[in-house]
This record gives sequence, structure tokens and C-alpha cells, in this order.
Amino acid sequence: MENMKNKVVLVIDDDERNLFAIKSYLETMEIEIIAARNAAQAILMLKKIPKPDIILLDIMMPIMDGYEMLGFISHTDELKSIPVIVVTAKATNADKEKCLEAGAWDYVSKPIDMKALIEKMNRLMA
Repeated sequence: MENMKNKVVLVIDDDERNLFAIKSYLETMEIEIIAARNAAQAILMLKKIPKPDIILLDIMMPIMDGYEMLGFISHTDELKSIPVIVVTAKATNADKEKCLEAGAWDYVSKPIDMKALIEKMNRLMA
């Protein structure tokens, strides 16, 4: 997992517990975490910060849901090359297909299997 060291991950999730769990785990791997509590906040952050290496995105959020955020990312030239992994409690095959069709690069259901998440992140950032 050496290629993950010093990477920047934007985590967009309205659940404080999920943010804490992801952040705590990834920081042990020397990954920098930027957290946004909703998609609208993430858009403001993306205009100010350097481009992250990957985005972890919850689907069910207030203000602006993850599908809207996927649309924003896929229609923004500076952002559409950033891999996006949807991290959501919506775990059916239909939900997964909907996320991938909306522009997600991959999908992980909650509760999060951190090993599987890291493997997907590694593959997408290789």
C-alpha cells in the first residue's frame, strides 16, 4: 500500500461516525483526509483546495445528494478524471448500477469493509 502514502482523499458523508471511521483508518496509512459533510460543502472545498487523488462519496445526504454530486463531477473538466467510489448503505445490485451509471468509478456498501475499500482505492489510483 506504499503508493497510498501522501495521497489526498476527499470524503463526503453527512454521518459523523462514518467520517470518523474512514478518517481514522486511512490516516494510519499516511493518507491525507479532507472531509465534507455534504455535497454542497464539497463543491465549495473543491474550488479552493488542490485536486484530491480520489473521492469517497455517500449517496444519501441532505441538501444535495450523491447522485447530484456525481453529475457535478462528471460535468466539470477539472474534476471528471478524479476517481469516485460511492460508499453507501444502499446495497442492492440496482443501487450499484445506478451509481455506476451516474458516474461513480466503483462502489462499496456500508458497513464498510476497509480492506475492500483500500483495494479499490489502490486499483483506481495506480
